[in-house]
Amino acid sequence: MSNPFQRARYMLSAHNTPQLPPDGGFEVAFAGRSNAGKSTALNAICQQGSLARVSKTPGRTQQLVFFDFTPKQHEQPAAKYLVDLPGYGYAKVPKDLQAHWQTFVDRYFTTRQALKGLVVVMDIRHPLKDYDLQMLGYAANRGLPAHALLTKADKLGRGQQMQTMQAVQRELHSRFGDSVTAQVFSGESKLGVDVARGVVARWLELPFS
Repeated sequence: MSNPFQRARYMLSAHNTPQLPPDGGFEVAFAGRSNAGKSTALNAICQQGSLARVSKTPGRTQQLVFFDFTPKQHEQPAAKYLVDLPGYGYAKVPKDLQAHWQTFVDRYFTTRQALKGLVVVMDIRHPLKDYDLQMLGYAANRGLPAHALLTKADKLGRGQQMQTMQAVQRELHSRFGDSVTAQVFSGESKLGVDVARGVVARWLELPFS
């Protein structure tokens, strides 16, 4: 199975709106609470061990980090990016920096036309916290599709995985209707990685087979 995300490369880190790349093409954002496994998920989807930096220190991602995998063709194609959002929910981040992130991310979600979908990464053992629901609400308010990755699924037995998944799906449907999908996922065991790739590839209008 070919994986278009293998060609993803770090492009830039934006700390404020003027640093963002031109607002054209297609991009999918990844959000998640600190230590939910967001970097591990990005690396697994892209089949790259260190594309996104995995840190044992929560809150390390402090900018919007853009990864570019625009196909190199003779005609100029539309830009395609994965966007790693700042890890949220980390109490030790200074209040002024938290406020800056909030304002920056608010503006990104309300104005960014290139944004085609949102992946929210949540630890399957602690899903649907307030921050997760807030991020999903951003997507719902824009009419964008969202997909929940219930990460670290290898920490639970299969029965627990399915029980949690069903409960999460019921809650998501009651809040957001059919605009949010969900799956179990493990970057360590590679459970569900192909499913996640397929979702993101579809949003970005990428061939994926």
